[in-house]
Amino acid sequence: MARDSWHLTEGDAITPELTAVKLLGGGSSYEAFLAFDDITYAPVVVKVVRPGLVADASALRGLRREVEALATVNHPVVVRGLRHRLDGDRPHVVLEQVDGPRLSTLVRRYGPLQEQQYLPLAIEVASALHYLRHLGWTHLDIKPSNVIMGAPARLIDLSVARPVDAAAALTSPIGTDAYMAPEQTDPPATGVPGWASDVWGLGATLFEAVAGHRAFPDGDPDAPDLRDRYPQLWADPQPLPDRVPHEVVKTVGAMLERDPADRPLPHEVAEALEPALDRLPRARLAGFRTR
Repeated sequence: MARDSWHLTEGDAITPELTAVKLLGGGSSYEAFLAFDDITYAPVVVKVVRPGLVADASALRGLRREVEALATVNHPVVVRGLRHRLDGDRPHVVLEQVDGPRLSTLVRRYGPLQEQQYLPLAIEVASALHYLRHLGWTHLDIKPSNVIMGAPARLIDLSVARPVDAAAALTSPIGTDAYMAPEQTDPPATGVPGWASDVWGLGATLFEAVAGHRAFPDGDPDAPDLRDRYPQLWADPQPLPDRVPHEVVKTVGAMLERDPADRPLPHEVAEALEPALDRLPRARLAGFRTR
């Protein structure tokens, strides 16, 4: 079944100040457009609540939560919110437009990344997770399609982000199936989501960047048994290729521990990976930020 859509094409007005350029994608509650903004006089990304959900309390609550997250988080690796409107005909949030491909696109097209690509990426996203933990927030949807490659990498989509106390109170799955930490799959029965869930998501994301495939077999989204839907509840991650540096293998394994208490802190992830980055010849790091 086709999703509820605004059917906007190039040149259509989203609002009087925002002109659609192209549809970028979207989720169950919103569509995302690349647009030109007459106020900033620059390209932006606009997330618009789908037309059938304009009066839906749950969809508007989700948009309000994302606006709160964007207003709270201010980090160079996290996308910035520019402005928003939570009422009217088209409730929306305006975000900065970040140049660069998504990590998911690079892996799908070209396979595993090289060390000089995935090591800065992992360290930079870990720095954002360290900051979120310091603020008392958690992203809850770390995955390759939410990472834009660049110098630095950028973390996008705060649509399910929330304070850690709100994350701890969750009673239903949240995130994306293949990248959910075990405790996110059926809280509170499977555990308490929090900052360690983001470390797990980064571990699954880094594994995919390094290996070119996911760490766990695909689950069946329609399976009645939770273990069939989420193999991460019982399966061990697949081994990384022999070519991968020891520090990376060890760190990814620690990040993907089933027990949140056994996972490293975000800054420990960065510190563990920096020796592997430091060993790379400087000429191979051109265009990438180093520490």
